[in-house]
Amino acid sequence: MIGAAVALLAMPVAATNLITAYDDAVQDPCTPDAKNALYQDFLKFRKDDQAKAFEAAKKYLACPAGEVTEEQQKIIDYLKKWSSAYETGMADANFDKLIWTDKNYPEAFRIGGEMLAKNPENLKVLVALGTNGYLVANNPQLSPKALEYANKALQLIDGGKSLDNWAPLTGKEAALAYLNFTIGTLTVEKDPSNALKNLIKAAQFETPLKKSPYTYAYIAAAYETGPYAKQSEQYKAMYGGKDETPESKLALANINQLVDRMIDGYARAVALAGTDANLAKAKTGWMESLTQWYKYLHNNSDTGMTEFIASVVTKPLPPEPTPLTSLPPTAAPAATPAGTSGAAPTNGNGTSSTTAPTGTTQPASKASTTPASTTTKPAATKPGTPDRPRN
Repeated sequence: MIGAAVALLAMPVAATNLITAYDDAVQDPCTPDAKNALYQDFLKFRKDDQAKAFEAAKKYLACPAGEVTEEQQKIIDYLKKWSSAYETGMADANFDKLIWTDKNYPEAFRIGGEMLAKNPENLKVLVALGTNGYLVANNPQLSPKALEYANKALQLIDGGKSLDNWAPLTGKEAALAYLNFTIGTLTVEKDPSNALKNLIKAAQFETPLKKSPYTYAYIAAAYETGPYAKQSEQYKAMYGGKDETPESKLALANINQLVDRMIDGYARAVALAGTDANLAKAKTGWMESLTQWYKYLHNNSDTGMTEFIASVVTKPLPPEPTPLTSLPPTAAPAATPAGTSGAAPTNGNGTSSTTAPTGTTQPASKASTTPASTTTKPAATKPGTPDRPRN
């Protein structure tokens, strides 16, 4: 071996250069023969082993183009088109696995964001991120993006854009339900009045959300902290501490319409919670709020409440009430709890009928911006996952 090495070192410079040049030629992956071999590998693997085909295509395309024939240009164009489609398909598959199977939301939102940077109207990605958005409500980095994506998806769908395949969602209606639910749950604290509209829409479609008690707890909370809080504050400013007038009675009747909707929401939450042990704590809170508001409208009595709970889910969810502009002839005596006689109406316990149950937002007091202490805050809970919706 030593002798061979010495002999090699002793070879003429020209011979050494010839060997080096030959070795470089053999290792050069961009010679015509090497590129042809790569193309043949691509053709061989493109159906049964696309990962290997992609590697061959990458190596081929990495070679300097130089002067190429028309036929060679066709190969280059095809490999570019095929590789781009392969990368898109792999990104889609990876994204779908992250968000629907692994539920790795931080990574899914990162990759999804990159995909949307290339195509801002990628409805498939927008729907996936938007329908799962309520699950990142407690993540201050992801929740604003989730809200943005859900709104954008709804905008595109309303504009006529659709998907050939909505899977794993069961269809367009499921997408609409969960997109509205995400928007509602992510905005209920800052803008409950508008969130209410989205939450009511979410409950209209035949999805698991329609049977989730949390959906209706959110709706009740949105009524309570949105239109109810606003009107109760107005009532306090205009009529607080004054004698009852036709105007004050009309204002109170409009407030009581909202209380009716709150009662309906809490009753549905209680009814749908049933005997599920996982919902026992939340159900207790909903029941407390329901009882207090029910008594507020029924002269401090809970008579009929049990029957109301039993039947409430058999009835359609009521829409937002239309504001009353005048009291119906039969509504004047019933607009407030019994016990009024020209003085400030009472609840039968010495308190004004404009005073809500203890611990809740009151018509005659400053409205809070979050559900009252006796109301279980639905935003702290999750009603399920949208990745397995069913009809």
